Amino acid sequence: MRLNDFLSQPICKRGAFALLSLPFLQLVVLAATEGLGPNPQEALIRSTGDWALRMICLTLMVTPMRVELSLSSLGRWRRMLGLFAFFYAAVHMLCYAVFDRELDAAAIVADIVKRPFILMGMLTLVLLLPLALTSFNAAIRRLGAARWQALHRLVYAASVTMLLHFLWMRAGKSDFAEVWAYTAVVTALLGWRVRRWLQSRRSPRI
Repeated sequence: MRLNDFLSQPICKRGAFALLSLPFLQLVVLAATEGLGPNPQEALIRSTGDWALRMICLTLMVTPMRVELSLSSLGRWRRMLGLFAFFYAAVHMLCYAVFDRELDAAAIVADIVKRPFILMGMLTLVLLLPLALTSFNAAIRRLGAARWQALHRLVYAASVTMLLHFLWMRAGKSDFAEVWAYTAVVTALLGWRVRRWLQSRRSPRI
């Protein structure tokens, strides 16, 4: 069986769904068994944020891999990966709101105003929310393909704001190794799209 055919099999996508769910399930088990270390609240916040960023990177990888490797079936995975990115980002925000600010709305607003990395985190969630809400076929039909595609380009902005959130969060501890690694990945994936767009602009029209 060819790889393209294998990736289009329902069982393959179900397996990927289970695999992408594992980090969350692992965190739930560790939290229930007191296995998150001396600061479990911070471990939950950091881990869910890391997984949100990883899911954004995986989502951005779909189109370059589909085009460069001629794996058309990968296009069907983009929606699932994007929804996982939103899910982990939403859980990340919820953990922060519950554990860091005890659901105190005034304290959360004050954080957004005073702390740039909190502002970027909230902005990322705001950018991802309409993408999650319109990730279904009914939304594509209602919006029309062109408007739907334009709306879902917000994922590019979300990847940048998420990186800024990560960068400014790590700046307090001067720990940038992972930041530069993720920045390199996102820059390469967005750069690939810019190059494709420039090539399309230069190609002669018949």
